[in-house]
Amino acid sequence: MSDLFDFGEEQTSEGGTIGPNAGPLAHRMRPRTLDDFTGQEKVLGPGKPLRHWIETDRVPSLILWGPPGCGKTTLAKIIAQRTMSGFESLSAVLSGVKDIKEAVEKAKQSRRMSQRKTILFVDEIHRFNKSQQDALLPHVEDGTVTLIGATTENPSFELNSALLSRARTIRLERLEVGALSQIIRNALADSKRGLGGFLRISDEAIQWLAETSEGDARRALTTLENVSLYASAAGGEPMTLAQVKDALESSLERQPIPYDKSGEEHYSVVSAFIKSLRDSDPHAGLYYLARMLEGGEDPLFIARRMVILASEDIGNADPRALQVALAVKDAVDFIGMPEGRINLAQGVTYLAMAPKSNASYVGIGQAIAEIHATGALPVPMHLRNAVTGLMKKEGYGQGYKYAHNQGDQRAMQSHLPKELVGRRFYEPKDVGLEKQLKEKLDRLNPDFDKSN
Repeated sequence: MSDLFDFGEEQTSEGGTIGPNAGPLAHRMRPRTLDDFTGQEKVLGPGKPLRHWIETDRVPSLILWGPPGCGKTTLAKIIAQRTMSGFESLSAVLSGVKDIKEAVEKAKQSRRMSQRKTILFVDEIHRFNKSQQDALLPHVEDGTVTLIGATTENPSFELNSALLSRARTIRLERLEVGALSQIIRNALADSKRGLGGFLRISDEAIQWLAETSEGDARRALTTLENVSLYASAAGGEPMTLAQVKDALESSLERQPIPYDKSGEEHYSVVSAFIKSLRDSDPHAGLYYLARMLEGGEDPLFIARRMVILASEDIGNADPRALQVALAVKDAVDFIGMPEGRINLAQGVTYLAMAPKSNASYVGIGQAIAEIHATGALPVPMHLRNAVTGLMKKEGYGQGYKYAHNQGDQRAMQSHLPKELVGRRFYEPKDVGLEKQLKEKLDRLNPDFDKSN
């Protein structure tokens, strides 16, 4: 069984500062109580259900869903400590059905011997396959264990409905800059577990560290620890922002942009990208394009989405938009990255600034809905091709007017099945080229009498 109170040893070197072998700063500075837990007031603030469950020892099975470094593991340990429960920990990456069974057996023994409940913490629970989730389910259902699963992925994508229905999903947010600043200040002030008496940095540097940690407390404290390796460069004065940046330049590699090409981040960023272009915002379009590219998204996937948007959201308001989008796709395929980002950026700005119309998109949707509602209605006889003599005798093609023999190359005849005469599926908007198309459409396509 994992040690319930294993929050890290408080080791100090001479003078009260943390020794080099005391363990990572992020581990040493883990909060140990609810009051120490910073930055998740939306779910843990006074009067919130989760806090009430913890304080009254009525915690149900939970799925803690949130980005890296937001406190999922720490919160699970605090819950176990506060409720005096046993604590079993599994990593979904390393554990199989056998490990689940062993953890469940320990929980049963604990309940028999001491009447103590057991919290089973499963890190990265989204990596459990169906058989592993099924092995866990009955023991969650009968209360043998209280499950606390931690995941960075949307659980509705990764966990089966049976397991989800037996747990409460708690959404933890990435930490705000203010919360991260406080976490950094706590580490700088704590002389037992932190860097108190050893490192001082300016308020400006603290703010910068918080802003560049992307909501991740672990990352903020790891970066701060790297700075501490160069603390002597600051002498007795707090390290300036410039000195902090210099200290990190040689010790840290560039952090990857958080972006999961198959998870929620992928869908959220792509959605924001398309909606920004649809709403004629090239600034946001370029920002989300950069997010996707820096996150490793396939540039041809981005180009395909732009080709769709060119017809779905711009259409005949600017027919060149589809040509531009296709040209971008071909250019990216031909040139590759990183230069292909320039072609993508040109396409993004053009599509964002183009006049918008979804008339073609709406039109095909309405036409398909009509077919589903009324079926395959008979084609008007004058539009049918008289391939054989019998067909001609039956009236196929009779009365058909050849458009090129008419004024404006438009024969005044109906083309829809008689049940739909007068029905309009394409309604151009008063924007861009479609404004002209609307005038022409009204002139060339008047309503016809059903008897025509």
